[in-house]
Amino acid sequence: MSSLTHDISGAVLAGDRRHKARALAIWLVVVLFFSVLLSLGVGATNVSLWDAAQSMVTAQELSARDKIILYDIRLPRTAMGVLVGAALAVSGAVMQGVFRNPLADPGLVGVSAGAGLGAIAAIVLGGTLPVALAEALGYYVVPVAAFLGAWCSTLVLYRISTRRGRTSVATMLLAGIALGALAGAVSGALTYIADDAQLRTLTFWSMGSLGGATWGKLLTAAPLIILALAVSPFLAHGLNGLALGEAAAAHIGIPVQRLKNTAILMVAGATGAAVAVSGGIGFVGIVVPHLLRLIVGPDHKYLLVNSALLGAALLLCADVISRIVIAPAELPIGIVTATLGGPFFLWILLRQRGLVDM
Repeated sequence: MSSLTHDISGAVLAGDRRHKARALAIWLVVVLFFSVLLSLGVGATNVSLWDAAQSMVTAQELSARDKIILYDIRLPRTAMGVLVGAALAVSGAVMQGVFRNPLADPGLVGVSAGAGLGAIAAIVLGGTLPVALAEALGYYVVPVAAFLGAWCSTLVLYRISTRRGRTSVATMLLAGIALGALAGAVSGALTYIADDAQLRTLTFWSMGSLGGATWGKLLTAAPLIILALAVSPFLAHGLNGLALGEAAAAHIGIPVQRLKNTAILMVAGATGAAVAVSGGIGFVGIVVPHLLRLIVGPDHKYLLVNSALLGAALLLCADVISRIVIAPAELPIGIVTATLGGPFFLWILLRQRGLVDM
């Protein structure tokens, strides 16, 4: 009898969470829509939000100034914000599912540092590449280098922290810190030998910004990010099974090793491409999945979709703040996300230790 009552309670709870997750997804689509309008209309020079919305639907005539601001500057920047925010948030959710730990995040465990090292190496040493290779890669030199850096650091992290099918959380975090420090040291050495122009590029890039967004730059990262995001929903069932443990997941028919390899490639592709075009933007990958898990539960079927929507909206809002807080100058977006995400991360730690109830 008690078992039947437990099953019924569990089914009711799961149904309630599904309902919440679907309702939240609808709300997040609305929030993302208004975030896009805000991103298009607000900045050092304001453009009417109504005109911006109408121009997207009816292609109404705008002034020459507003056309340049809207189509050449803010539209690629907004599109990049959507893709980068979604990529970082979904990568964080997938990593937390693979490592079965809520603290796993591309920034915290060294994956972003690896991607950053690849991007910095491409910026500083790109001129030494063979001409044929440089011409073949073209604009894709930095994204490809960032992807390779993220992929290598993720693979090394997984190999170090996993033994006999079990992942040690403490080893993962320590290995992530070590990999991040190592990548930081090599990045520092490359920065030291950079010339003045490269140094200026690296300084702004390392603080994170969407300010340099162009259609060409967006096209170098968009295919990799979109492909990675398109793959992520197919990981949801496997990640749910992996939460039971690798042995139990394998017992119910989940191809654990193939799942982990696919997840690592997905995270490396999304994080590498995002870091390559936007620089170091922290805390999105840990804050967004955590917040959503508190609301909709751990089911990755809903967690991944909602993470993409909330991550995109959050980064667009952070970008708007970065534009207006010291206008007409711009604050690097990495400073804004760190200011918002740092206190939230501390709250998570205090909550896990039972020092706060909320």
